[in-house]
Amino acid sequence: MAHELPKVEKASHRAGLLPIIFLNLALLTWIPSAEAQVSNFETTAGKISGIVLSQADNRPAGQVVVNLKSDSAGISRRVLTDFEGRFEVRSLPPGAYEIIVEEPGYEPSRTSAQPTGPSSELVLYLRPSKHSETHRNDYRVSVRELKIPGKARNEFRKGLDHLDKKDPAGSLSHFTKAFQAFPDYYEAYYHIGVAKMRLGQNDEAMQAFQMAIDLSDGRYAWAELALGYLLCQEGKPGEAERIIRRGLEGDEGSAEGYVILGSALMQLNRPDEAERNVREALLRNPNFADAYLVRSDVYGRKGDYRAQLQDLDAYLKLEPNGPASERVRRGREAALRILAKSHPQD
Repeated sequence: MAHELPKVEKASHRAGLLPIIFLNLALLTWIPSAEAQVSNFETTAGKISGIVLSQADNRPAGQVVVNLKSDSAGISRRVLTDFEGRFEVRSLPPGAYEIIVEEPGYEPSRTSAQPTGPSSELVLYLRPSKHSETHRNDYRVSVRELKIPGKARNEFRKGLDHLDKKDPAGSLSHFTKAFQAFPDYYEAYYHIGVAKMRLGQNDEAMQAFQMAIDLSDGRYAWAELALGYLLCQEGKPGEAERIIRRGLEGDEGSAEGYVILGSALMQLNRPDEAERNVREALLRNPNFADAYLVRSDVYGRKGDYRAQLQDLDAYLKLEPNGPASERVRRGREAALRILAKSHPQD
């Protein structure tokens, strides 16, 4: 199966709101599943977003964990707030969601919401724990983003602008200046890795992702997922699996992470496990086109060409003019020919 490099999602230019890497799996193989009917795309998916603030001074609370859970939808997500204290979770099926923010030294902040509209904006406040008033002042100096100099932030934004304009080479000098101004800026190292991948410099990209992992003490899931992706490209799926699973521990809501893991498992000839991980991805984002490509590989491996065709059609419904769409159409025609030979009465 031929793969293209992850692409950077169009980035918001709020400070610290990082673009996400996506797989763009340019197929030609075979895959599985009966649950993913095209009708899944017709369901209305909403989003829940908001901001977390410190009640003491109304400052944004960055890099705190927000948990979303819906028993009715059977979904549990966990995300980190960005540098401005904001969070956003997309592609949520209808249902009642409990939102809980927990931070050491603070009382848990709870609310509920339903993603019935295009957006459900929330405001949650962190109140110092009655048993830990000293954390009121500690919080101000413990939030990492407050330490990042303005110069580093500005260079980081410029780097994102260049990536957004499909100029990875132009982004590198800005990301370099960002971490020179703030040596612990692991997000800048991660984006250097993204830029290097887009330039086809995978060895240097792997070094940048590893640096981001080291600087974040293993807390930056996207760097681990990206490194796992490249290890798959290097034909090291066993090593990739370990790193990807570690990344998913830090970001279990990542549909992309489950798809990358599914791809690694296919290389390890474990199609049943790959299929389960694709299902996890689609539970989190039913409109994630590349998940259907990985699953089509599973079905092709199993010789279930009808299910494979269903997933190829699902991909084309979502990406009719995507970079892999023509190859998907050729793969679909090949699957139709095989199915015609094996079931001539149809």
